[in-house]
Amino acid sequence: MTEYVLRLQCADQAGIIHAVSTGLLDCGANIVEQAQFSDPDLNEFCLRTRFETPEQDIERVKQNIASQIDRFHPEFTLRLTNDRRRVLLMVSKYDHCLVDLLYRHSIGDLHVDIPVIVSNHEDCRSIAEAHGIPFVYLPVTSDNKTEQEQALLKLVSSYSIDFVVLARYMQVLSEDLCNALPGRIINIHHSFLPGFVGAKPYHQAYNRGVKMIGATSHFVTAHLDEGPIIDQDIQRVGHAQTAEDLVSIGRDVERRVLSHTVSLVAEDRVFLVGRRTVVFA
Repeated sequence: MTEYVLRLQCADQAGIIHAVSTGLLDCGANIVEQAQFSDPDLNEFCLRTRFETPEQDIERVKQNIASQIDRFHPEFTLRLTNDRRRVLLMVSKYDHCLVDLLYRHSIGDLHVDIPVIVSNHEDCRSIAEAHGIPFVYLPVTSDNKTEQEQALLKLVSSYSIDFVVLARYMQVLSEDLCNALPGRIINIHHSFLPGFVGAKPYHQAYNRGVKMIGATSHFVTAHLDEGPIIDQDIQRVGHAQTAEDLVSIGRDVERRVLSHTVSLVAEDRVFLVGRRTVVFA
């Protein structure tokens, strides 16, 4: 049996599931896992189905399903479950998220391919080389930002990248770059959004005596740290912990949230619906 993942999104209307089921039945499929959601505000329907079938020709399977669902005009993708998403990682100097992703990848917990790492600093080159991954140094200044972002887009194309992960990449991306890769750039924000903006958020939190800290992953848009939120997590803290303690705890939360987010996106579990996301965890 060959296993596939079907992802579908369209305007909500009667008959979608019946049509999908008919298409699957046409190729002798057995549904292994299914999740669906109808957004009542935007009238948007999201479906993720993992199924197995004796049919090994993915184009034939796709045609069988498409013949049944085309009338709904869906956004529709189909892939083999074991076909991994290709991820470009971007990092600056803080390496904790990068190291965590590479470790999880190396032990088989993160089911993606990482063909290249990009940075605006040289600090993490040795980490990339230790994992046998090409490291591309693209320093960014106000004078060369456009040129370097064009170089990044060429890397996305040449390496057939599915999505980009900002693993503590400390540069604001231009509106042009965000528009060139809509819904394909993931960021980890070192606080619970909405929260303390600007520099040293953990120190701001410490000065305000917060009782929990967190991290937020989101899709990148032209509006800084305002993109659709994918995942969040928190850690309770107490008055006896210093600002430096909060930084250390925060790094651990960031690692957890980002690795979980990469897995969710890589497995086609995240849908963009307006300014929000639907996540089939």
